[in-house]
Amino acid sequence: MATGPRYFVSFRRRREGRTDYHARHKLVVSVRPRMVVRKTNKHIICQMVTAHLEGDRTHVTANSADLRKFGYEGSLCNTPAAYLTGILFAVRSLNAGKDAAILDIGLHRASPGARVFAALKGAAEAGLDIPHSEEILPSDERCNGEHIAAYAPDRAGALPANVAATRDAIMGELN
Repeated sequence: MATGPRYFVSFRRRREGRTDYHARHKLVVSVRPRMVVRKTNKHIICQMVTAHLEGDRTHVTANSADLRKFGYEGSLCNTPAAYLTGILFAVRSLNAGKDAAILDIGLHRASPGARVFAALKGAAEAGLDIPHSEEILPSDERCNGEHIAAYAPDRAGALPANVAATRDAIMGELN
């Protein structure tokens, strides 16, 4: 290991590849809360987070596992599930009095049409004010699950109709 008076040991989370502190600094100094979108192997998670000196505070959260309560029958980690999770997150945020945020995708790759941007599209369509570009969002066919129904009709079943019914059920929760 390098030693000497000019050697600087980087932060642990940076060494582990878990935090980009340059990007985090730009998000934290913003006056808006962050819409944190994380994807796991089984779920999509959206959270409304603000930074404080004691640590970050989570105000609102939505997990794709919550979609089962609204009648969603598809996979919980695909593009339609991310879109519906974004809608659910926006409805909960608006009900909690939070109407604006900025997107924080962490270390996820920012490729156009990705699942993290499907969650952004759902939140923006439900009424949350999040600055974004329209070119990065997935198409309506992908958000409704029509591409899955065309590729694997035996596994998808009536996924586009189920996505529309779930979207209507979630929007019914909006006060």
